[in-house]
Amino acid sequence: MEKTFMEAMDFRHACKVFDDTKKISDEDMNFILEVGRKSPSSFGMEGWKFLVITNEELKAKIRPVCWNQIQVTSCSHLVIVLAAIDAVKPSSGEVERKFKRREMPKEKLDMYLGLYASHLKETLSSDENIYSWTAKQSYIALGNMMTAAAVKGIDSCPIEGFEKDKLDEILGLDLTKYQTAVVVPFGYRINEQSSQLREKFEDIVEFIK
Repeated sequence: MEKTFMEAMDFRHACKVFDDTKKISDEDMNFILEVGRKSPSSFGMEGWKFLVITNEELKAKIRPVCWNQIQVTSCSHLVIVLAAIDAVKPSSGEVERKFKRREMPKEKLDMYLGLYASHLKETLSSDENIYSWTAKQSYIALGNMMTAAAVKGIDSCPIEGFEKDKLDEILGLDLTKYQTAVVVPFGYRINEQSSQLREKFEDIVEFIK
């Protein structure tokens, strides 16, 4: 039975050990990934790609460069969220192609392309700056996928603790096209969830009227 949104938020936690005997169905995993695909992004560029790994040998190879965290090998599906580099550059042709998905006169298209290039001049000035931007964008998809998983009663654990250079190499990435942004395993918890601890609402929310 699917959970309501707030039930999913109460259910979700950073699962440290998954039950490696339980596997996520294709239907549920595709639901999670589809939520990621439909996530919003700056200028609608969708500067991400999701690698879905179920190969146990590859997961075992990845684990040591993820601080040897057991989630990497005990999970059902290991998702590597990649940040796009070349595809968000105006020179790639991808930016224009994505703007053209919304039919518009050439003058409006040219306006959007000019706006994109001028507003993001500093961001697009180097691959390092682009990675910083698209990696941040990918966290929108990450959060949505983890919540979508929780709706289905599926656990997750976002992982920033990894050696990026080594992981990029293991994955055989062309760094001019994609670089690893974040790692997120999905599966089913083996232990009871610990108490969810959060700061008080009034301590983190300030209304300005």
